[in-house]
Amino acid sequence: MDQIFSVLVIGLLLGGIYAMVSIGLNLIFGVIRIVNFAQGELVMLGMYGSYAAFHFFHIDPYLSVFAVAPLTGLLGMFIQRYVIQPLHAEPNMQIFATFGLLILLQNSMLMITKGESASISTGLSAAVILLGDIRVSMVRIICFLCATFITLCLHLFMKYTMTGQSIRAVTQDKLAARAMGINVEKTYLMSFGMGAALAGLAGAMLSPIYAINPNVGGNFILAAFAVVVLGGLGSIWGAYIGGMMVGVVEAFAGYYIDPVLRSAVWFLIFLVVLVVRPSGLLGQVGAEEVGLREQH
Repeated sequence: MDQIFSVLVIGLLLGGIYAMVSIGLNLIFGVIRIVNFAQGELVMLGMYGSYAAFHFFHIDPYLSVFAVAPLTGLLGMFIQRYVIQPLHAEPNMQIFATFGLLILLQNSMLMITKGESASISTGLSAAVILLGDIRVSMVRIICFLCATFITLCLHLFMKYTMTGQSIRAVTQDKLAARAMGINVEKTYLMSFGMGAALAGLAGAMLSPIYAINPNVGGNFILAAFAVVVLGGLGSIWGAYIGGMMVGVVEAFAGYYIDPVLRSAVWFLIFLVVLVVRPSGLLGQVGAEEVGLREQH
């Protein structure tokens, strides 16, 4: 029983990391209906931004989020305005454009850093909390709590603010929202910026946990895609719950089956969900087709 509890705790903490990376990706897809392949690279930029703040200005990574998240948000708005929006009539080209951004950002950081890895070590890096006989890393607990807090705040923002309700209206029916006087292009700009800011925030929060290198974004993006599809396309709580599910499945598969197959197990579950319910566990049926229908 202690082993099961230990693996469960590890899985939930890992799920918090996946959820944090996936929420921004799901927000962008839910509103704009494009898959942002460069989301992992925005996380990578957030990690490097946190490292730069720590290395040059001695700012704690958890404080650097107040600078890193807005900067990546501005970058996201720039990408939406000058890369994605001009291709609004070509949804497939928008996806290819984000893949091109992935290559551009990754290779730019390879050129700047010469491919060398970096790391951040703070007083919390080695701190642990005892849960019975289980030693739990403090930085992973912080990431889990942060993912929960972000999900709750984003849910309240979407439900109770005029801006959030505008975003929801565009998500449900772009043409009707435009007829009601909502600026759809501005909503797209804001949504992509928020999704990019969340990616930067995730990068800053993860910088004390993972080694930082130009390829680190690839470690998260495949899992993030699985989380988004599993939890529900366009569903914020779906991204959170999907992240927890993927983390727990990966932890149990790694412990009881084979660590090499841990990713394969949740990808198998991902494929089953994709076939049985393409909209995901918490997504609205047909939501995955809205963007395609509106483009025609």
